Amino acid sequence: MIGILGGTFDPIHYGHLRTALDVQQTLGLEEIRLVPLRDPPHRAHPTLSPADRLTLLHAAVDDNPLFRVDTRELERSGKSYTLDTLRSLRSEQPGDNFCLLLGSDAFNGFHTWHRPDEILKLAHLVVMQRPGEAEPAHYHEHLTHNPAALKQQAAGLILPLPVTQLEISATGIREMLGQGKSPRYLLPDAVLELIRQKRLYRSG
Repeated sequence: MIGILGGTFDPIHYGHLRTALDVQQTLGLEEIRLVPLRDPPHRAHPTLSPADRLTLLHAAVDDNPLFRVDTRELERSGKSYTLDTLRSLRSEQPGDNFCLLLGSDAFNGFHTWHRPDEILKLAHLVVMQRPGEAEPAHYHEHLTHNPAALKQQAAGLILPLPVTQLEISATGIREMLGQGKSPRYLLPDAVLELIRQKRLYRSG
């Protein structure tokens, strides 16, 4: 099974990386694909260019063989729809199972996504939760609490999974940098060094 984690990654930080690693280790995923979005349908346009966000992503994960940067959404014009990405992955790797990793807040809006029922025909969903958090509120007929079940069918299951909670936000990191403060220990040192070198997120 392959994990898919999409996002603007503006910038990538430990809140993305640690939770993804939790899922990988719990489910025994072969790899985690990090898929940076070009034009996200449900959030503001990223601050940095695709090229800069991609550079930071590679700095964060290129030393870990479990993580792989997937650029297909940056290379595609128009809105970055998850359905298009999963269709593309399925056509390339028809024998693999895919697990789409979502935070609880993202999953709560999943029913508003572009053709969510079609997404569930192409992948499982793993809802990354805070420990003790309530069950997902939608799609109860797809819920499972058995991680092994995700290997027994190709798609269509939703697994709530508690993960390490790191209350880190890319917005907060951007604000710190804009104010001249250091976000050290919130993101990899290699990423922070590139941000400093390239003078990214500066207010003036």
